[in-house]
Amino acid sequence: MFAVYAAEARPQDPLSALRLGDQPLGEPPPGWTAVQVRAATLNMHDISVLRGFGMKPERYPITLGCDGAGVLADGTEVVIHAVINAGNWIGPETLDPGRSVLSELHHGSFAEEVLVPRRNVVPKPASLSFPEAACLPTAWLTAYRALFVRAELRPGQTVLVQGRHRFGSIATAVMRLASAAGAEVWASAPAEHQALARRLGAHRVFEPDERLPHAVDVVVDAGVDEASWTRSLPLLRPGGVIVCAGYRAGSPDARLAPNALTRLVFDELRLIGSSIGTRDDLVALLSFLDSTGLRPDIDRELPLTRAPEGFAAMLRGEAIGKIVFNA
Repeated sequence: MFAVYAAEARPQDPLSALRLGDQPLGEPPPGWTAVQVRAATLNMHDISVLRGFGMKPERYPITLGCDGAGVLADGTEVVIHAVINAGNWIGPETLDPGRSVLSELHHGSFAEEVLVPRRNVVPKPASLSFPEAACLPTAWLTAYRALFVRAELRPGQTVLVQGRHRFGSIATAVMRLASAAGAEVWASAPAEHQALARRLGAHRVFEPDERLPHAVDVVVDAGVDEASWTRSLPLLRPGGVIVCAGYRAGSPDARLAPNALTRLVFDELRLIGSSIGTRDDLVALLSFLDSTGLRPDIDRELPLTRAPEGFAAMLRGEAIGKIVFNA
């Protein structure tokens, strides 16, 4: 079976670990099924696997890819939920300490076929193409959960998206989803990214250190570094929410400055972590796009045989929207 895989970990030169060639599919374990992949999309997680972040040497070679959409043996069109639970876990996937995503413990979606638990396939709405559906299970699902499940965003509230460096796929999805849901969307971005923020749905755009007209209900930061929380706290109204949906430089530093901690307690702010959503969240996200007509931004589509071009573009920071591989 043709696949795009990581042969080993190469922290300093991740693309040198990328391989294209045959990988065995194997037989589905009990309770699992095979999906014929029609489209899959690239995430920074795939670069992390090539670098070896959180991976043990014995897990290589491993097929890359978290996101995907395809067809079951009976012709049912499905979207793949990337979170794989451990053992007999019962409850929300995001609370399972042994959970993983495709391409960590199990081969991923950058292949002609992929094996997943049966509960990890969700019916694809007919209104969504395979490339559109394949954009959703990681970045868009993370954004959906951060906004509507963790922050409980409501129409009319103001959400600020932090973009001090550049807007990644999660921040992009946050702006699109929040705008479609009737929120007032603000973005903090340097001059070179402000036009993009407006195109993605931001109603107002500010310089990174510019004073805001008023406090906001929600701050979403998908590229958290050690100083992000402290910068965001003064921007919130009392009772507001900071949702941290990622981090940039290792593990976020939990030692907040004393004045920031005072605001956190006195104004009853909530500092919330958010990861990839549950299967139910994915069902809700698909329904949201089906009913609103909202669609993910696709930067480019490439055949799986040209996957290295997509990886190189992501590393160079060229992509605006998702990079899709068509199997």
